[in-house]
Amino acid sequence: MNVNQNKKVLFLTDIENGLEPILQEATNTSAENMLTIQSYGASISHPYGEIMRSVIFAIYQEDVEEIFVVGTKDKKTSAGNGLTQLETMKDKIQTLDYLFQNCKPEFLGGTVDEWLNENSSDTIEKSVDMIRHHPLVPSYVKVRGLFVNHKGGKPSIAEVPDVKTGQAMPDHCLS
Repeated sequence: MNVNQNKKVLFLTDIENGLEPILQEATNTSAENMLTIQSYGASISHPYGEIMRSVIFAIYQEDVEEIFVVGTKDKKTSAGNGLTQLETMKDKIQTLDYLFQNCKPEFLGGTVDEWLNENSSDTIEKSVDMIRHHPLVPSYVKVRGLFVNHKGGKPSIAEVPDVKTGQAMPDHCLS
């Protein structure tokens, strides 16, 4: 996974300490050419949301030519699981679950628990696909997904296979 050392590379990562040195080594990217956007789960939940906006600004203002969406292998957001168990949240979650299940446009189906604790491999694949097919992302920008696996004490990196959906927006946006 050799990256041209003179070009800017954007990493959308999970909020986890210690990923930058691992990614620099794995992608052969120097610190001065590395830009990082951190979010819980390294996910882009909406094609016109704040994280996607930051990605687009990075592409045009920093001349980013390659983007890596980086997740931690099979990690689930433990904080999300804790939120759904709080007694003070139960009424709010019940209301939101109703909205999720009745597919209001701003909610993409499922439950609050599924939304908060989405599988990291699915999240990374969807985010990569959303960036690749976004109308404001130039075709020359390479977008790849990576998983960092910390099993065995030594981190390993695996590339996410390409998703073949070709659809970056939810179905309700296409009708």
